[in-house]
Amino acid sequence: MTSLSRLEALIATCPSMLVGYSGGVDSALLAVVARRVLGKERAVAAMGISASYPRVQHERALAIAATFDLQLLEVVTDELNDPDYVANAPDRCYFCKSELWGKLSEVARSRGMAVVADGTNADDLGDHRPGLRAATERSIRSPLAEAGLTKTDVRTTARELSIPVWDAPASPCLSSRVMYGLEVTPSRLRQVEEGEALLRELGVRGDLRVRHRGREARIEVLPSEFARVRGQSAGIAHRLLDLGFDRITLDLGGYRRGSQLDGGEPQLELLARRG
Repeated sequence: MTSLSRLEALIATCPSMLVGYSGGVDSALLAVVARRVLGKERAVAAMGISASYPRVQHERALAIAATFDLQLLEVVTDELNDPDYVANAPDRCYFCKSELWGKLSEVARSRGMAVVADGTNADDLGDHRPGLRAATERSIRSPLAEAGLTKTDVRTTARELSIPVWDAPASPCLSSRVMYGLEVTPSRLRQVEEGEALLRELGVRGDLRVRHRGREARIEVLPSEFARVRGQSAGIAHRLLDLGFDRITLDLGGYRRGSQLDGGEPQLELLARRG
């Protein structure tokens, strides 16, 4: 069986499904296939909306929903009112997902939806993902992982279905850019979001992050993009200093997932500093 046929067969066993939908490739694939298998009335794509959800991703999610005729709900989440989330310990994601799955489970119950599902794929199961514990506590299903789809399978299948984000870089919530132990606030999330938007506007491609380290903005991009960042350093520095940072650096280790969990200090290149 192909990855798509395995996923379709699994979803077909569910009377109805509410998908936690962010517009990333994993949840987009799951939402689109659920819509194909179960029909619009029995498949719902539900987005959690808060300051930690990037605007550009929200717009992309809306466009995908319109293209594939998804039944879409937007649900406001309140994780920024949770002191445990705001404190930003390494298990921050647990509190975010507890809030999200609590809200979406209530929506599913009110609509008589049989299954609430997330976009976890088989590769995610070995990562540092405290949010998976919250999903387990709420009995959230993970059809992609259950059907054995890896990230490569997900991207290949999404491409076959013409889902436009099939090759989009990963885009976790904005809070993931804030240094552990530094409180998550709307203003810090805005600094990160606008900093990353600037890099995209200047043509930086692939996975990228603006890591918020208090007064420092630490830029992570693919090594192939270092020259572009250096060439645009004056504009980048001006905007990030204007956003309130005092020091702008380029991480010479390049973009990598989970860099906050790395030991040791990376080699940095100073791009600018205030004064």
